[in-house]
Amino acid sequence: MIEGVKIKKLRWIPDERGRLMEILRCDDEIFTKFGQVYVTITKPGVVKAWHYHKKQYDYICCVKGMIKLALYDARDNSKTKGQVEEFFIGDFNPCLVVIPPMVYHGWKCISEDEAIVVNVPTEPYNREKPDEYRLPPNTKEIPYDWILTPGKKHG
Repeated sequence: MIEGVKIKKLRWIPDERGRLMEILRCDDEIFTKFGQVYVTITKPGVVKAWHYHKKQYDYICCVKGMIKLALYDARDNSKTKGQVEEFFIGDFNPCLVVIPPMVYHGWKCISEDEAIVVNVPTEPYNREKPDEYRLPPNTKEIPYDWILTPGKKHG
């Protein structure tokens, strides 16, 4: 596992009215601080990648559909520098992934329908000076291929 990345397994709590899932609580061991909450939609087959933040942690949860969330550790001072991780999260694997600052990340919607992703970053978005540093999905700087090749191990 990439240094500083944390996973919280989630579960649906059903009753006769429907179901509920707690995503993040302020008394969770993995909680750092609150910045904002937002929802983003990704269409099937679309890749939203790559970027990292210098200040904020991202708390990523796919609440509908499925995504392949990929991370790359480019931090010089990290024990896991150069490591790639991928997580398949959403309907069939509900969990929260905590991504520390300076770790590149992105995802691909792998469900037949759109994926709905909730993020609870530790910092509010600064429109004048965003804490976002981007690379294109197919960059040669990150050893990762978003295309599924049968028989090939990804990540």
